[in-house]
Amino acid sequence: MSHLAPGYRRLLAMAGPIILANCAAPLLGLTDTAIIGHVGTAPELGAVALATLLFNLIYLSFGFFRMSTTAFVAQASGRDDRPEIALTVLRGIMAAVVTGAVLIAVQLPLIGIALELFGADVSVEARVRDYFLIRIWSAPATLTLYVLMGYLIGSAAGRALLFSQLLLNGLNIVLDVTLAGVLGWGITGLAWGTVAAEWLTVAGVGWYVLRQLDLGEPGSTPYISGRHALLTQLLDAGRLRQLFAVNGNILLRTLFLLASFAIFTDLGARFGATVLAGNHVLLQFISFSAFFLDGFAFTTESLTGRAFGARRYQQFVLVVRRTFVLAAATAALLAGLLWLAGPWIVAALTGLAEVQAAALHYLPFCALYVLLSFGAFQLDGIFLGTSQSVSLRNASFLATVIFIGLCWLWVPAYGNAGLWAAFTGFVVARALALSAYMPRLLRTLRDPG
Repeated sequence: MSHLAPGYRRLLAMAGPIILANCAAPLLGLTDTAIIGHVGTAPELGAVALATLLFNLIYLSFGFFRMSTTAFVAQASGRDDRPEIALTVLRGIMAAVVTGAVLIAVQLPLIGIALELFGADVSVEARVRDYFLIRIWSAPATLTLYVLMGYLIGSAAGRALLFSQLLLNGLNIVLDVTLAGVLGWGITGLAWGTVAAEWLTVAGVGWYVLRQLDLGEPGSTPYISGRHALLTQLLDAGRLRQLFAVNGNILLRTLFLLASFAIFTDLGARFGATVLAGNHVLLQFISFSAFFLDGFAFTTESLTGRAFGARRYQQFVLVVRRTFVLAAATAALLAGLLWLAGPWIVAALTGLAEVQAAALHYLPFCALYVLLSFGAFQLDGIFLGTSQSVSLRNASFLATVIFIGLCWLWVPAYGNAGLWAAFTGFVVARALALSAYMPRLLRTLRDPG
């Protein structure tokens, strides 16, 4: 990347493939639901929902593999440090494989605890267990894919990222349809299809990434000579401490965010099944908007990380300013779309009149949340790209505390409207808390010493 920050057109071109890659992911869940919905039973359909939720919770907790890899690759790219890029990826893969192996080793107590928490029907639990004990064998592949995706984002390879997501989801859909639908394996077919798709994708994307790393020949710039030297650098104590510290803080940040969403869902459930269902429909809108806002946030991670690694202050400031403008405009368009087309979208998601009424009643809060959420997304991207993980951890903790306080004040008085107001306050608090750390980050960039 040149010393000049990309213009708005280039930023849109960079974010576009990431947005499309994000939008490809939900296709798999819809396909799995459709397959079991046609060839399976009600307990199997419920098992798919619970098993998917379980794996989403587990793997979301390990999202730091993607985030830290993006940050370290982007910063090394800014310094044009090709050996460090390669070591970052290899170190991340090593940690991902070990973590995946640990998950496989503890699969029985893990599924036991999960089933205790879910409290589902016995027939559903049995099928969830069957699915889990098969799919867990792809854990090393799943976490390795996080590292590979982190490399692609950090190196601004948006098209390769899109291709990787299409490959993963395409293989998964074809295998799921074949095994679960055509061969009639049911929920176990879905599990085996996912396992095979993830391992095949890791092989294909891993081959591509290793070619991109171009370790070269002895004497060339990126070459890491000798197995002993490679192992020594991979196990460098200082680098490992840095990796564990960053990943640990990002994990805590993620857990605080998950806790806030869990509190929102739990409090919403106390207003009855209809309100809970209406909130769930509106949360789908928020998830959909996140696909677009994450496109700019991921682009921001890569570009600010590179500028930070190269110590280019002016470039950093321009990237922040321009991506903020694009993200704000996108959030405004999405919020406007929800406000104007909300009734039609809600009707497409549910035919239950009472749920439609509940969702439409609180739709203005959802639109306001989307409108104001871009700041949290963008600042997350900035602080992830520059690996300022302590700031991310502290800001998420503070925002969660503020959210709980707002719920305590507003939910008893205003019900579900108070809950949505507190939830909107939560996403604003995330942005404000991170903004408080920006002057220090800018001083660090301007004066590294």
